[in-house]
Amino acid sequence: MLIKLVRQGLGSIIVFIDWLTRPKMIQRSAEQQARADAKAKSLKLYQLYACPFCVKTRRTIRRLNITIETLDVSEGSPYRTQLEQGGGKFQVPCLLIEKPGETTWMYESAEIIDYLNKEFSEDALRAG
Repeated sequence: MLIKLVRQGLGSIIVFIDWLTRPKMIQRSAEQQARADAKAKSLKLYQLYACPFCVKTRRTIRRLNITIETLDVSEGSPYRTQLEQGGGKFQVPCLLIEKPGETTWMYESAEIIDYLNKEFSEDALRAG
């Protein structure tokens, strides 16, 4: 009980600090933004709102100026079951990447952030 209260308190502080220090979003040409938006439609982020690693991942998403559907996996959420069954384990953040004929469940915030930086860089979007 005490651990849960401490975790909730710390989570609230992390979310508040995130709100205060939001990263600036990169600006793209309309064409590049349209490519980014289209590319991001194949992604979903399974997350917990106050998880520090999820906050870190969401900060990158904001900085890259992309819209990714976020699915909260709190207790009782149907997305929690999707994550456990689809990805094989309950761990957040988890980025679901759905491409034609291929589904990838990517765990670890550092790996997700590296992937997003690579896929949504100016060069990657220019190349199409």
